Amino acid sequence: MNARLSSGGRIDRRRVVNFKFNGRAYQGFEGDTLASALLANGVSLVARSWKYHRPRGILSAGVEEPNALVQLFDGARTVPNARMTEVALVEGLNARSIHASPSIEFDAKAVNGWFSRLIPAGFYYKTFMASQSAWHFFEKHIRASSGLGSSPTESDPDRYDKRYAHCDVLVVGAGIAGLTAALAAGRSGARVMLCDEQAEPGGWLLSSDETIDQLPATQWVARALAELAAMPEVTLLPRTTAFGYLDHDLVALAERRADHLPTGQAPVFRERLWRVRAKQVVLATGAHERPLVFGNNDLPGVMLAGAVSTYVRRYAVLAGRQAVVFTNNDAGYDAALALKGAGAAVQVVDARTTPRGSLSQRARGAGIEILAGHVITEARGGKRVSAVVVQGIDAQDRLTGAARTLACDLVALSGGFSPVIHLHCQAGSKAVWDDARAAFLPGKPAQAERSAGACRGLLSLHECARDGLAAGIAAVQTLGLKAVETAAPSVAASDAGDLRALWLVPHARGVSRAPKQFVDLQNDVAASDIHLAIREGFESIEHVKRYTAMGFGTDQGKTGNINGMGIAAQALGKTIPQVGTTTFRPNYTPVTFGAVAGLELGDAFDPIRTTAMHDWHVKQGALFEDVGQWKRPWYYPKNGEDLHAAVKREVLAVRNGVGTLDGSTLGKIDIQGPDATTLLNWMYSNAWSKLEMGKCRYGLMLDENGMVFDDGVTVRLGENHYLMHTTTGGAARVLAWMERWLQTEWPHLKVYLTSATDHWATSIVAGPKSRTVLKKICQDVDFDDAAFPFMSYREGTVAGIRARIMRISFSGERCYEVNVASGDGLRAWEAIHAAGAEFGITPYGTETMHVLRAEKGYIIIGQDTDGSVSPFDLGMGGLVTKTKDCLGKRSLARADTQRSDRKQLVGLLPDDPQFVLPEGAQILNDVPLKIPAPMVGHVTSSYMSPTLDRSIAMALVKGGASRMGERVHVSMRDGRTTTAIIANPVFFDPKAERQNA
Repeated sequence: MNARLSSGGRIDRRRVVNFKFNGRAYQGFEGDTLASALLANGVSLVARSWKYHRPRGILSAGVEEPNALVQLFDGARTVPNARMTEVALVEGLNARSIHASPSIEFDAKAVNGWFSRLIPAGFYYKTFMASQSAWHFFEKHIRASSGLGSSPTESDPDRYDKRYAHCDVLVVGAGIAGLTAALAAGRSGARVMLCDEQAEPGGWLLSSDETIDQLPATQWVARALAELAAMPEVTLLPRTTAFGYLDHDLVALAERRADHLPTGQAPVFRERLWRVRAKQVVLATGAHERPLVFGNNDLPGVMLAGAVSTYVRRYAVLAGRQAVVFTNNDAGYDAALALKGAGAAVQVVDARTTPRGSLSQRARGAGIEILAGHVITEARGGKRVSAVVVQGIDAQDRLTGAARTLACDLVALSGGFSPVIHLHCQAGSKAVWDDARAAFLPGKPAQAERSAGACRGLLSLHECARDGLAAGIAAVQTLGLKAVETAAPSVAASDAGDLRALWLVPHARGVSRAPKQFVDLQNDVAASDIHLAIREGFESIEHVKRYTAMGFGTDQGKTGNINGMGIAAQALGKTIPQVGTTTFRPNYTPVTFGAVAGLELGDAFDPIRTTAMHDWHVKQGALFEDVGQWKRPWYYPKNGEDLHAAVKREVLAVRNGVGTLDGSTLGKIDIQGPDATTLLNWMYSNAWSKLEMGKCRYGLMLDENGMVFDDGVTVRLGENHYLMHTTTGGAARVLAWMERWLQTEWPHLKVYLTSATDHWATSIVAGPKSRTVLKKICQDVDFDDAAFPFMSYREGTVAGIRARIMRISFSGERCYEVNVASGDGLRAWEAIHAAGAEFGITPYGTETMHVLRAEKGYIIIGQDTDGSVSPFDLGMGGLVTKTKDCLGKRSLARADTQRSDRKQLVGLLPDDPQFVLPEGAQILNDVPLKIPAPMVGHVTSSYMSPTLDRSIAMALVKGGASRMGERVHVSMRDGRTTTAIIANPVFFDPKAERQNA
């Protein structure tokens, strides 16, 4: 059947588009959707249902579509679960139904429908979850039978983009309310962004036969868009869905930029994710029409009334020649008028006893038969509806009179409207039930947003136009801008009439025995399932939702949830406000992983950071390790050396001569402000008020539980100016930690934090010859110990480069950290190496750094600590000042934190001095006689010490501080054990004499 009308619509009949559906070739026109093109070609069976594999057709014309899901294309660009109603028809489009085998016409699993009474809601839980092993067996088969598409198995060849934007007013939705709001804001000079999920802005106006300002609705839309496009401060975003309303008026948008264009004409980016921070948000998101719930209401040919009107007027498609419109409000009559005007035979079944309203009056005038006070109790047919059973209904929702059968090939349903309040609720606002409209409406806004038009429960264009204008003006005035006087568009006033709430059409055989009365079409949830859930004791609507899977599909219950709540309320004997609503969570519609990822893929997923000296390290043959995002030299092998040989050479070079380490990656946070010292006193466990300018101090940072969070040296550069050093991997974490406290608990503190890690290149010069080397290239700094003592800093020039030189040591040797601007880092590094050539200056990497630190008993955050270690556990209780408070200090007074048998940091000397204990090995008091055995600790750091010519280790051992000299057993993964002596963790230079050598 060719259902295309000979004229009308917004399609371009000059441009024929060829496409395939389920392997068969069809034609449509540019401007069609896949849904409209298939309907035009007489295709009504497009899907099979998720559970029972029942025949399904197209229900709607928008994002609320629950049935018509398809798989698009093949290979890397395949798209699962695309809604036909949103798929733009393009040349060469190839779509296929999902969840039907061997074909959609003959689906073998339709046999499930014969046993539907045996597999109601909750069937899986009761049948397949008798044991965990049973569920694992059945799960794969159940998932294979579920009705969703297939994800691509190849890498996505397309590119995706992200963009950040700020605006004065963001308008979501471009129907008449959204357009008038945007015009009011734009004319007042505000910076406006207008987004709409449809391919063409205009909303219902694109399907309306009304006039606005004496123009057809579509012409008025074109004029409004032209005016907005000419405004330099207005951004128009069609095909863009606002899918999430987050904190502080951050609205997330997904823009589809390419899928509607033929191959070769697409832009660089297939989709774009927008993060828009708006000062004011106007939500003009419209409303979704609800179906009515009656027997077999899922047959192909049963559609929403608004969708029928849209296909007739926007796409010139007549979905049926003999139509029955079933409605409980006046909106259904618009579909009746559209069908009548297109040449179809139409009858209206209205649940209201005395329909009143402008549209019903027009229908009477057009000679359309109206059966008032009647309902459809069930539809009949196979792969398409062929008839409906109609019966009278009284005020108590009881059937009256004799049933009659009406032949038809199309049923148009209008059960009222559900305002699209998803974004409003995501913003933290509460929905409010309105009995007159039988819908949840927006409540008091929790953020800087206001709702307008149909999403506020207004249904006539006249009301929506005025409401949108008022919302736009109010948004502008809230911003302090002067609103330009603007008249509301002239739209004839109309009477929307009343609505009869009808959640479930009664049936003579009752809910459990009647033909399936579907509430959620995507998940095959029927009214009987909701009644069953309530009989099982699930009274909370959230529990009913989870028991039945109502609203769990890709449509998120846009057409079914309110009906489901109404049915649940009736079954419980409660009102809908008492039952409540389900939670509106992002995303409003599915968002692709590509849009979320953007360009952050492959190497760009985790950016590689390198220092100014990186190329020099590469030329020296360094091998690298990843520390955070940084590439740090691990060791520098020479002449075929392995790791152990290279580290031995590097360690001895530092201990006996001079070595250099690239310390540029260490976190650097610049702290300034009159309250900088106060902040440090709170962040660190030790005191900072008396630290002199030009001095450095080592500190421990604790979390709220009193556990060591990070460590580092902070330098006082001025009265209110500090430079904090953190671990390489902890820089971002520490900065975020401090900002969190400043912004939430201490906003009164006048202090400013700036990440300076990338600003400075740091050359660490360590060893007995370090001072001699630096003296050769730095003549304006006095390196005498009295003038430049340990833990202080000086400013000077190194090889003519301005530098901050800090005398800090994590190796135990005399050590200087030379900090220069990153752009001068390589030049300073090379100058240091040139000056140290005569002393055999040796670059060393992170592995040698770890060995040097371990020999001195210095901890490594994240290796010798694990989030459960306090300063006292580390033997560093002296760094917890008794005279001031700090983050985490009160937690140190807990009984658990003061236990004597806590794991404490100790040194381990293996009895076999040539055996290096594996890091992570478990420590036992005795040889384990059986596994599992009681463990008293574990090895945290373990190395072969070239300085001591033996193996050393650090460990956390229960009560370790009081067990010096005891022998313990160390168990390894392969089952072997060895022994070690608990010792002081400072293995070398316990009196710290070498830092002044």
